[in-house]
Amino acid sequence: MRLYGALLSLSLIWGLSFVFIETLIGTAGVWGTVFLRCLAGAVILLPLVLNKWRKHQLPRSFPWGKLIIIGVFNAGLPWGLIALSQTVLTSNTAAVLNATTPIMTGLIGFLAFSALLNRWQWIGIVVGFIGILVLTGFEFGNIQSGHFIGIGTMILATSCYGFVSHFTRRHLRGFDVVLLTAVALLVGAVVGLTGILWTQPALFNTIGQNMNVTFIISVIGLGCVGSGIAHLLFYYMIDRGSAEFASMVTYLVPVTALFWGHLLLGEPVTSQLLIGLGVIFAGVYLSTRKKRVTRSLEGKKAS
Repeated sequence: MRLYGALLSLSLIWGLSFVFIETLIGTAGVWGTVFLRCLAGAVILLPLVLNKWRKHQLPRSFPWGKLIIIGVFNAGLPWGLIALSQTVLTSNTAAVLNATTPIMTGLIGFLAFSALLNRWQWIGIVVGFIGILVLTGFEFGNIQSGHFIGIGTMILATSCYGFVSHFTRRHLRGFDVVLLTAVALLVGAVVGLTGILWTQPALFNTIGQNMNVTFIISVIGLGCVGSGIAHLLFYYMIDRGSAEFASMVTYLVPVTALFWGHLLLGEPVTSQLLIGLGVIFAGVYLSTRKKRVTRSLEGKKAS
């Protein structure tokens, strides 16, 4: 029951993250949101890292180059792209598009890491892209509109996640996950700070004037809870359950995001959104079919 409680809690937290992003970008901007999110998450994980340091549980050497790559492509860049997309998309549409992460993981694996895909995985990728087209309304004449650009930036964000999934598996397998997450968040904070100095340097002069209770709650919810505690829940499910069990959150987050977006922001849940979500879910199921088929065959051989 604890595992299912963790799964439900994580889906609610990550679904709510899209609402917090929607709230923050109006005050902090795109890169200010990234900076605050990463910094708050790193602060939450810092005591755990210090505890490992006191117990001499940290590695003697750090692969800094690889850690920086993960920080950029797992936090700084994709979270900036998600925030940018939510300047033109509703939070629930962004959450539905975020569900394409397993699909883009398979495609990036094939293109950049020589991963082999079976027939069902290719079908899943095609079905997933059909789901994306459903969300666009098949209005290709408006391809330069903000809606299309928002969808494009979300797909780039999920592509970043897909790249990091393969990169971590290849180069940092077995590395301490708490330390990995903390360093990635710190790198993401640097990316966010760089974005602020480059695109919105006046933010530090104005953010204090616009700070209110909603702003503070959003920073705590998105950073401390959504980027710090949520990662611990995710790794808890992998450790006590399995990676497959933890991956079930992929299906739940868009559903909870639809709920939170409608409840807190009054965003409509349209039939187009639900159909697109259903088609994307079908694509995700098919694109992750390889492991299930492999385990089934292994079970038959063992019997």
